Amino acid sequence: MTSLISLYAAACARLDRADWLLPTLARLLFAAILLVYFWKSALTKLGDSLFTPSLGAYAQIFPRAMEAAGYDASQLALFHRTVVLAGTWAEFLLPALLLLGLLTRLAALGMIGFILVQTLTDLFGHGVLGEPASLGAWFDNAPGSLILDQRALWVFLLLTLVIKGAGPLSLDHLFARPLSPTADPVPSSD
Repeated sequence: MTSLISLYAAACARLDRADWLLPTLARLLFAAILLVYFWKSALTKLGDSLFTPSLGAYAQIFPRAMEAAGYDASQLALFHRTVVLAGTWAEFLLPALLLLGLLTRLAALGMIGFILVQTLTDLFGHGVLGEPASLGAWFDNAPGSLILDQRALWVFLLLTLVIKGAGPLSLDHLFARPLSPTADPVPSSD
């Protein structure tokens, strides 16, 4: 029994030294699962240029305001245009930063904020709050709800990057290396 416990402790010690693994896998999973999702969503929000959102962008982000304006975006305030542009750009930029591992903690925090705004828009703007199948519930033995289950896992994945950083296969790691203090050479004894 003692040898089994020692074997377990040795395996755990090796895992403790593999601190690079978790953030690297978190970025890989983000790229595999969510990167294209967010970029495709951002593409639906583009109009003629990066500075001209589509009507669909306004309808996605401000569904009730667009309905009240008769789906005429020119009736909306500068605030609406600013939020739509910022959201569209964030959907391109933040996932790209995570893919590259550049400003990872800040980008992951931004994505968490983005997901929270996306969720609130879905719940209240698009009325998902009244759709139990889409909303879901925790501890209900059905792990596939679009809002509570999936988005909780998304946020957890991103929270891992906020806490752990990007890992060694990242631009953050590459740029941080020259800034790291180096040990002074041992003085020679003449």
